[in-house]
Amino acid sequence: MSNPALPLRLHHNAYVCADQERTRHFYEDIVGLPLLAAWIEEAEFPEFPGRRMSYSHAFYGIGDGGALAFFNFADPEAAAAYQAKKQPTFVHIALAVTSETQDRIKQRLESASRKVREVDHGYCKSIYVQDPDGLLVEFTSDPPDAGEIATHQRATAHETLRRWVAGDRTVNNDIRPHR
Repeated sequence: MSNPALPLRLHHNAYVCADQERTRHFYEDIVGLPLLAAWIEEAEFPEFPGRRMSYSHAFYGIGDGGALAFFNFADPEAAAAYQAKKQPTFVHIALAVTSETQDRIKQRLESASRKVREVDHGYCKSIYVQDPDGLLVEFTSDPPDAGEIATHQRATAHETLRRWVAGDRTVNNDIRPHR
């Protein structure tokens, strides 16, 4: 049963790209996300009072009905102001996929000469790639016992977080291969 107080799903995550066609090629042709909508709009934004800005807004679909969305601005000053800054590894979007889909995406990325990094976290296996604007995208697949792992985590998450906040740095991921 769903909790009516919770959001239903992620509608979209929005980013700014430098080139809509380059972004479309990456997400649609290489990764395989379908282009669902493309809007051309004009609006005034708080950072540029009194100026109407033309921009495009493209949405690429994911399986639950949500989307990754990308803005592109015609005005070079707005484009520079809104362009995402280089982020550290831990700032990224993670998309759940089956292991088969993950393998296919990895093959397409490598065929397109994209650098792919693989990590086995124990509770999931991930591949990471940067999109044309430097956004780090993770494609993660769950292991066969993901349900058991999730049940255990739900039962212990508050206690684990309390330990961390209190300064206890004892590792609790005993399913990660590096241990």
